[in-house]
Amino acid sequence: MKIDGGLPHSLADRESAARGAGLAASVGYDRLFAAEAAHDPFLPVALAAGAADVDLGTNVAVAFARNPMTTAMVANDLQVLTGGRFILGLGSQVKAHITRRFSMPWSHPAARMREFVLALQAIWESWQPGGRLRFEGTFYRHTLSNPLFQPGPNPFGPPRVFLAAVGPRMTEVAGEVADGLMCHAFTSPSYLAEVTLPALRRGLARAGRADGAVEVCLPVLLATGPAGADLEPEIDRVRRQVAFYASTPAYRAVLDHHGWGDLHGEAHRLSVDQRWEEMAGLVDDDILHTLAVVADAGSLADVVRDRFGRLVTGLRLNVPYADDPEAWAPVIEKLKQPVEEPVG
Repeated sequence: MKIDGGLPHSLADRESAARGAGLAASVGYDRLFAAEAAHDPFLPVALAAGAADVDLGTNVAVAFARNPMTTAMVANDLQVLTGGRFILGLGSQVKAHITRRFSMPWSHPAARMREFVLALQAIWESWQPGGRLRFEGTFYRHTLSNPLFQPGPNPFGPPRVFLAAVGPRMTEVAGEVADGLMCHAFTSPSYLAEVTLPALRRGLARAGRADGAVEVCLPVLLATGPAGADLEPEIDRVRRQVAFYASTPAYRAVLDHHGWGDLHGEAHRLSVDQRWEEMAGLVDDDILHTLAVVADAGSLADVVRDRFGRLVTGLRLNVPYADDPEAWAPVIEKLKQPVEEPVG
């Protein structure tokens, strides 16, 4: 089991960012990822490259806000900078963000993502000796290249590509063309076992790939604290987070899977009216404990391993390690210990 953490975004203080990455690595994280929200996801990777001797990546960069060529170039450079430790994590985002925030086209997200990754692979292949760029798809076309714009073969090979997916079709695409699947935190062991992993296997079979060819990574919705701590503030925070996800149409399938589809309509109506306090009240304890892990440091590793240890190959845990590294390092170490043969 690989354990993932987050990369700090304190770009104004490069030394602080590097120290934060180094501390995360020293606690035991195997991989550190930078998100794309209020900041670029690639710059923190560059800052951490010399400070943390672990895999570094994006979780996730918005693919459809970019094109395959620009993405291939930055990913190739970071693969060199990290000495072959870069993971290009890509996600589609939702239509409103792509069309209204990024002013980019949106259509057929699963098919477009599949082609995006195939285009990346074709571009990287064209930079090998004797390679030629001849990619012509439905959404992307890359046919112009000359030596001035070719960085040449990467000494570490191409970066690994992980895809973020919630629905079955995008999950199938990950099985077809990616090196890893980044599940969404808004999930449950049941949804993973009965919806996500079968879809992944369909994609693998369609592409003639072996089971296990794609890593399965899960960020855990987590309310935690030091052993014996009062977790109520954390529980309240996670309850609000669950309510937010429940209000989003893209995640309704998870609620439907558990027979909670009506929750989406109620939460969405409240979100439109910005009645955030009332939204959190819709998430009862049954929903909370199905979709999130509530455990202090004393029991966290056992609870997480019991829920997800046989379903995924990697876990992302945002624990407050910076406040007390010695308390959290044993938790991360225990989570990394071998488990039974994964279901997927």
